Amino acid sequence: MKLLRYGPKEHERPAILDQEGKIRDLSGELTDISGQALLPDELNRLRTLDLDRLPVVTGKPRVAACVGRVGKFICIGLNYSDHAAETGMGVPKEPVIFMKATSAVCGPDDEIVIPRGSGKTDWEVELGVVIGTPAKYVTEADALSHVAGYCVVNDLSERACQLEGTGQWTKGKSADTFGPIGPWLVTPDEIPDPQNLGMWLEKDGQRYQDGSTRTMVFGVAHLISYLSRFMSLQPGDIISTGTPPGVGMAQKPPIFLRPGNRIRLGIEGLGEQNQLVISDPGETDTHNTFPTERN
Repeated sequence: MKLLRYGPKEHERPAILDQEGKIRDLSGELTDISGQALLPDELNRLRTLDLDRLPVVTGKPRVAACVGRVGKFICIGLNYSDHAAETGMGVPKEPVIFMKATSAVCGPDDEIVIPRGSGKTDWEVELGVVIGTPAKYVTEADALSHVAGYCVVNDLSERACQLEGTGQWTKGKSADTFGPIGPWLVTPDEIPDPQNLGMWLEKDGQRYQDGSTRTMVFGVAHLISYLSRFMSLQPGDIISTGTPPGVGMAQKPPIFLRPGNRIRLGIEGLGEQNQLVISDPGETDTHNTFPTERN
């Protein structure tokens, strides 16, 4: 199944994509694609629905984040050896974990807002894993049974906040609109092997990232098992699993996002995102930059 959410911000409705690519409203069946709706029994119930009896959503509605009320947005850094190499950092011996604020979550085609003072906003196409069944101290062999589905994530980053000065990854990853997810939540029956998915990202029509989940250092099953040792994973939690090479800061010279840029990215079987980059509406001083020294 391909589940999605649509509608204006704060008024999103649940939906499902039928075999013809039409959006079918699920409001009569559940209140949202979140929490308990992601448990196996509920997903199995949705599979039994006669989609032809569900209302067709007409026009071109806004497609929202594919999961509502995200509990935790957990990210994995340097999880592709070639990306670690391009950043000048070594391949980690165990997963590097950081958190992205859930207030960063937005729709796959929503505008990306460059934070005030930012000069180093960057892109990262990533495979998102959405938890369905609660997981705590799970084995790697059992880990994938806890997955509700997969989605595309653009793990946007403000590199000055992330790496310069005191350097804090969560701080550099959590600006509003820095977490587009979707368009769809694709259930595991359609993605039999999450470690064999092509992924790519383009800026203004030029391809910068062109990789595959095959080259992850730590695969999805390992990540779920590993994370469940340190925190319980709950329905609706998202794990963003790292990015292949081709990020802006690794270009020579580095390339960062500016207002007017357009980003297009996708993962095999999981759909595409399309985003326009804009400045913060309250930005008044274009020369103001984030501090890179301790105050």
